[in-house]
Amino acid sequence: MSIVVPHGLDPELVRVAELQPDLDYSRPQESREALRRAYRISRALRSRNAPEDGDDLEVVDREIPARAGSPDIPVRVYARRGGQEPAPCLLFFHGGGFVTGNLDTEDARCREYTRRTGVTVVSVDYRLAPEHPFPCAFEDSYDALVWVAANADELGVDTGRIIVGGTSAGGALTAAVCLAARDLDGPAVAHQLLLYPVVDHVMHTRSMKEFDATPGWHARNNVHMWRHYLGTDAPENVSAYAAPGEAGDLSRLPSAYVMTIEFDPLRDEGIDFGRRLLAAGVSVQLHHFPGTFHGFDAAAPQSRIGKRALDEQCFVLARAADVNVV
Repeated sequence: MSIVVPHGLDPELVRVAELQPDLDYSRPQESREALRRAYRISRALRSRNAPEDGDDLEVVDREIPARAGSPDIPVRVYARRGGQEPAPCLLFFHGGGFVTGNLDTEDARCREYTRRTGVTVVSVDYRLAPEHPFPCAFEDSYDALVWVAANADELGVDTGRIIVGGTSAGGALTAAVCLAARDLDGPAVAHQLLLYPVVDHVMHTRSMKEFDATPGWHARNNVHMWRHYLGTDAPENVSAYAAPGEAGDLSRLPSAYVMTIEFDPLRDEGIDFGRRLLAAGVSVQLHHFPGTFHGFDAAAPQSRIGKRALDEQCFVLARAADVNVV
């Protein structure tokens, strides 16, 4: 089955949707290579219109220590030169179905966040499945939060304004890290940014059943994703740190921004998670974007709706960090 551009897609997104690669996540290595090629092309096209960083941003790749027995974790730190210290910090996790992605996946987004808000971004290159199934990605993500809080002085960041965010599978890691920080009395998190998040391994929602050939992401790959990440076809007693929708108690969590997308199999689970957070007493902003496909804001950042999505993310980030947007 090939990708089908859905009727009702925003006109500016149609051509972009047609160009989205139809990846087969049953073959992780092939999917990774196909995405690397797509990222190279996308970066080349965006660089024609993207503003130059100049001396405004300092971007540094480094490795941070993980828990005993685990390898060091690669991270990329984005900071605005000459900014006020201590700065707020966003700990960010890329998407890719727990199987693909790296520090380059969301490089453009992270640069834009720092450029426009002055927030220091720490992007995490967590270990990928199937070679490293759960809990590896979760442990890397939580360890990164602990490291940021412990090294706030070196990073020049404010421990009272640590925000956690991510796209898709990175949204699952965001929610899981916030749950663990609450459960384990870990570092305080000021806000969570959940962008079209993965939360439900059961996959019984209407959108999951309906969108099996949509651009950006579809239900067929969602099945492979969970199989790779959980390491089994028939999981039992799945941890909420793997699938945050399993959490019975969502109270006492950080305020949240939840972004969902119309033609996305993850749509309904994201909406449901946002409603559950709200019912648990968490302050939630839930924004559903009609006429869009999974990852449209990264795939079509120059479209009107892509710009609107990024503008809103920067606004939410700035508000949570108590700073101004450029």
